Amino acid sequence: MSWKNFAVGIGAGVAVTLLAKNQLDKTEGKLSPEKALKLVKGKATHLGTIEGSWIHMIAEEFEQDKLLYQVYRGGITATDESGKMEAYEFFVDASSGTILALNKQGD
Repeated sequence: MSWKNFAVGIGAGVAVTLLAKNQLDKTEGKLSPEKALKLVKGKATHLGTIEGSWIHMIAEEFEQDKLLYQVYRGGITATDESGKMEAYEFFVDASSGTILALNKQGD
């Protein structure tokens, strides 16, 4: 076997692997939890400076207005202009990245 044929075989193998991975990601249809958290933090800047955040890595069922969603649940803490720190819980759609709820945690 020549080096040329070997290189073509390696290139084809890599291309097929990348294509299969891309297709698997599309069929799964979910955002990664990290991407979902990044989206929420980007949309929550109006709350103040984001000091901390967390997200569950496994999607769960969430019902809102009699509709079921697969969501990631998480939370953020933000410091407002007066220096007061507040905690919020969020639910973000695992497929679309839409924030379905952002609730301030009780005093």
